[in-house]
Parts: sequence; structure tokens; C-alpha cells
Amino acid sequence: MEETTPGQRPVRVLVADDETMVRAGIRAILARDPRTDVVAEAADGAEAVSLAGRHRPDVVLMDIQMPGLDGITAAARIHRALPATGVVMLTTFGEDHFIQRALEEGASGFLLKADDPRELLNGVQAVASGGAYLSPRVAARVVAGLRAHRAARPRRPLQHLTDRERDVLARLGAGLSNAEIAAELHLVEGTVKAHVSAVLAKLGARNRVEAAITAHEAGLVARGG
Repeated sequence: MEETTPGQRPVRVLVADDETMVRAGIRAILARDPRTDVVAEAADGAEAVSLAGRHRPDVVLMDIQMPGLDGITAAARIHRALPATGVVMLTTFGEDHFIQRALEEGASGFLLKADDPRELLNGVQAVASGGAYLSPRVAARVVAGLRAHRAARPRRPLQHLTDRERDVLARLGAGLSNAEIAAELHLVEGTVKAHVSAVLAKLGARNRVEAAITAHEAGLVARGG
């Protein structure tokens, strides 16, 4: 497990799920990583919105289906009130039809509850650093589920991207932040930011998550899991 560096505070996480055992399991996984700190737990969407406003976490791990206020509506309210807080949706098999709506409401990542615990840790860190994260298994399902949507809203082909922009897109798909992309490609962060803006514009993508989906769909991201 990685250590936090001096002066680097842990990522503050709010866990929202109506199942007590699920919340306990997520907390136990995150507790093994010194880079994360669970600051609150919520049993429904309304409580998640309230606690997010109180604690202002870096990341909210949000179950999609909860009693009362559902996770997607709660995610939308948090995104509007706290744009700096990233929301990662926790999904199960069979909930693919919710994903497009969650994308439209500002979700920054998607994880399957059955994923390897390492994916949970990777997703929290990626979203906290400004990236968009799709675990490999959920990425395959997102791509399959959005094919009809993409047919209705065609994207510009990747041929419009420069080689450098394709490099940046691949790393967006892997969940890297601008700073991490800059380090990998030996660029300054401002240049990466300009490349990201160009990629989004050329693809007609509204955000980093849609760009990440395009990267997975084009086979630019190594598959795993």
C-alpha cells in the first residue's frame, strides 16, 4: 500500500449505500489505504446530500438505487452544489440503463460492486485528482450499453485527433489527471489542459467521462479484470 507524502492529506470520502454491510465493506477496504479517509456514511440519497454539504468530501461513493432520494438524483444535487467533489457511482450487473442518466448528471466514475477492491482504491484516487474512472469490467458494459446512444448522436472519428491528442485521450481513459498525464508525456500541465480541451471539442464529448468512454470504445485503454 502506498504511503502518503509529507504535506499530502488523505482523500476525504463519503460512502452512500443503503446496505450496512456494503458500507462496512467499503470502509474496511478504504481503511487499508493511508491515502484515504472515510469522513461520513449515508444510508440514503437525502442523507448523502446533507452530509456532503457538511463535510465537503473530495469523493462520494454513491450507490445508484437507494430508498427515497435515489443515488443519481443525489449525485446531481451534490455536483451542482459542490462541483469540486467527484461522484463515483457504485453499480451492479443489470443497472446499465442508469449509466447514461448518471453521466448526464455529472458522475465522474463508475465501479461495479463486484470489482476487485483495488479498483475501488484506483477509482477514488483517480477522481480525487481530477480524472474520470471506469473500472475495466464496467467500461466494457458502458461501451456496450451506449452503442445505440452513440448511433443516435454520432461522434467525430478519432482521425481528427493528432497523435499527441490520441496519447492524451488514452490516458484520460485510464483515469489519469492532467498532472499525471503531463508527467507521463513529459509536458507542462498547461499544455495537457489545452490538449484535453481540444480532445473534448473534436470528439463532441461533454466531459472527461465521455472522453474516457470513447477511449475504451476505440481500444486505446488496456483491458483488464
